[in-house]
Amino acid sequence: MKTAFLLATLAANASAFAPSSLRRTTSSVSMSDTAMEVETEETVKPTYPTINGWTADPEAFCAGLPGAVSPLGNFDPLGFTKDLPVTQIKRLRESEILHCRVGMLATLGYLVGENFHPLFGGSITGPANTHLGQVQEVAPFFFAWLVGSILTAELGRARIGWVEPIKAMKYNQKNNIKGTFGAVLRANYYPGDIGFDPLGLKPNDPEEFAEMQTKELNNGRLAMIAAIGMMTQEQVTHHALF
Repeated sequence: MKTAFLLATLAANASAFAPSSLRRTTSSVSMSDTAMEVETEETVKPTYPTINGWTADPEAFCAGLPGAVSPLGNFDPLGFTKDLPVTQIKRLRESEILHCRVGMLATLGYLVGENFHPLFGGSITGPANTHLGQVQEVAPFFFAWLVGSILTAELGRARIGWVEPIKAMKYNQKNNIKGTFGAVLRANYYPGDIGFDPLGLKPNDPEEFAEMQTKELNNGRLAMIAAIGMMTQEQVTHHALF
């Protein structure tokens, strides 16, 4: 009887020091805690500031930017904006509105420059395609000033609307964004709105602003097509338009 009691006591004491059971219990509790942490995590959706009455909507066409009108509507047959983040859509709109404005100025320049040229003693004549080259020969200092002015304006536009290149490249690398050459617009910058409005034409009402923006885009798109047609015609014929 004493021997049996002694063996039972030793077995109970030995089981108290068994390491494997303790490790399994600890592991089970640790995995349970991890599972609970994973379950409580929630996906945080990015928020966007409201600029000129526009709040970016990643689910909408072109993130909800104005410019889509009937009968074409959401016209993007090549899918340039498909599955793009808001930052890239803003960059594409910035490029579009810039080229729209250049196209409108170019169209006006072709029509006026070939028929009215009082500068430099009327020596700049012929097809508008050749005017810039003629200016470079007739007035090289004016040409250099013109190039410098354009460069200054572009640098000013970049400082207003664009994130510094190093920060932009880090942002693109962190978010796995490729093909933008380190170009990212500022979060609080509306594409094309650099604050230049000397005549005070910019509406304060969001709906009116969206309507004016759409008109500017439509006229600019037409102007780009017209400018390309004028350039091509003069390049082929080597004569002025009229």
